[in-house]
Amino acid sequence: MAMNHRAPSRPSRRALLAGVGGTVLTGALAACSAVPSSRPTGSRTSAASASPSPSASSSATATATATATATVPPVALQRQPLPAGTITGLPEGTPGIAWTVDDGASSEVVEAYARFAADTGTRLTFFVNGVRPAWTEHADLLRPLVTSGQVQLGNHTWDHPALTKLSDQGIIDQLTRNHDFIRDTYGVDAKPYFRPPFGYHDARVDAAAARAGYTTPLLWYGSLADSGDITSDQIVGFAEQWFQPAHIVIGHANFRGTIGALPRLHALLQERKLSTFTLDDVFAR
Repeated sequence: MAMNHRAPSRPSRRALLAGVGGTVLTGALAACSAVPSSRPTGSRTSAASASPSPSASSSATATATATATATVPPVALQRQPLPAGTITGLPEGTPGIAWTVDDGASSEVVEAYARFAADTGTRLTFFVNGVRPAWTEHADLLRPLVTSGQVQLGNHTWDHPALTKLSDQGIIDQLTRNHDFIRDTYGVDAKPYFRPPFGYHDARVDAAAARAGYTTPLLWYGSLADSGDITSDQIVGFAEQWFQPAHIVIGHANFRGTIGALPRLHALLQERKLSTFTLDDVFAR
C-alpha cells in the first residue's frame, strides 16, 4: 500500500514552529542562515555569521569517530514514488531518519563527517555548496562513499543566495553551476533534489528550478541548529528532540561543535534503534 510522505499526525510547519521556544525556532526555521557572507536581509537567526576558521587538527576528527561503533543496520525499504511538490518528511512508518548536512563552510567538519560515515556506516545526504573548498579538498575521501550510495549529494546552490531574491535565470544559473560541479567532481547527478538556502522558496523559484531539472524542493522536519557556532551539548539536545522516525533532520558542516557531537548523535541513533537513510533509499527517482 502506498504511503504518504509525511509522518502521521504531523502538525503543519507553521504550527510546529509556533509551538516551540525561540531557540528551536531559530534552528528549525532558518537552519542555514549563519552561512558566511551570504545571509540575506531579514534572516531569521541570531547565530554568528562569521566564517569558521578550519584548522588541520586531526585530533578533532579522531574525537568524532573514536567512540563510534557500527550503526544500526539499515532496513531494506520498499521505495516509494517520489511525491510531487516540497518534501519535509519521510513516508509514514519509516524506521529511521534522513540525516541531511548542508553548506560545508568548515573543511574540518566535512572531513569529520566523511570519516564518521566511513567508520560507522551512517547514511547521509549532503547538500553541497560547490563554492566551499571543502567539497574539493575532501573529494577523494567522499567519492567512494558517494559511489557506493552510502552518501548522497543534493544541490544547495553554488554559493548560497536567497533564491527568492534572484531572477529566474539567476536561480537556474545557481543550480546549474552547482550541478556541474557535483557531476564533474563526484560523477553523480544530484537531480531532482535541491534545498533552497534558508528554506526560502515559492512557486516562482520552484518553477525556475524545475527548468534546470531540480523538481523536488527538500526541506526538513527538525534541525540540529548548528548553522551557527553552538556547543556540542546544544547540538545533542536538538537531536534528542528531532531524531524521531520518519523525520528529515538538517545539520551543517560549518563549526567545530558539530565534530564533538557526532559520537553522541550516533549513540542516540543506536539507543532509539533508528536506521539512517539517504533520499534514494526511500524514494524512487
